[in-house]
Amino acid sequence: MEAAMGLMRRIPPKQSETALSALLSLLPQHSSDLLSQVDQPLQVLCDAECGKEFILCEYNRDADSYRYYEGGVSSVYMWEDENEGFVACFLIKKDGSMSGHGRRGYLQEGAWDAIHVIEVRQEEEIAHYSLTSTVMLSLTTNDESSGTFNLSGSIRRQMNMDLPVSEGHLCNMGRMIEEMESKLRNSLDQVYFGKTKEMVCTLRPPSELVQMKLPDS
Repeated sequence: MEAAMGLMRRIPPKQSETALSALLSLLPQHSSDLLSQVDQPLQVLCDAECGKEFILCEYNRDADSYRYYEGGVSSVYMWEDENEGFVACFLIKKDGSMSGHGRRGYLQEGAWDAIHVIEVRQEEEIAHYSLTSTVMLSLTTNDESSGTFNLSGSIRRQMNMDLPVSEGHLCNMGRMIEEMESKLRNSLDQVYFGKTKEMVCTLRPPSELVQMKLPDS
């Protein structure tokens, strides 16, 4: 099981579904653990009754709510836990591909999948919030200026905070998620985009830099 989880952490998000399916067939005795611990790119379904889209995941087995923002889809699912508290799952999917709702015209394919799970326990006027966030990023370009380029990766972080409940749980959870997404976005920018840019510039330095290094003839 430990080896399987280590493998899934190194698989690009676009291939995680295929890899997870293979692991489930190889390790059927660990299927429940794999399905609960491995995060996959989010899928969107449409409610046949009201015609609205919502995000499909393991957390939406009871009630759900959803809203829209600039081509993205988000869903929120909440349930009570065994410790007299509750758990909330906030899911956000942004499709930035040419054919997606949030198309910008720059990406052939692109997706931002964010999963935020918060465990809440309240003691009198103070609540303890335990947030686990996962962000999966995948993008592909295919044009004359950049050629064909694919970049994908995922990152997971945790945050624990004790906050007063005077303003309500939703305000506290919203601030934590915003702060966490900002940190994850910066980490992705530094780890994936920064390292990729460094590697490309090392392998294929800009023409200005090459001219500076060439010796005088």
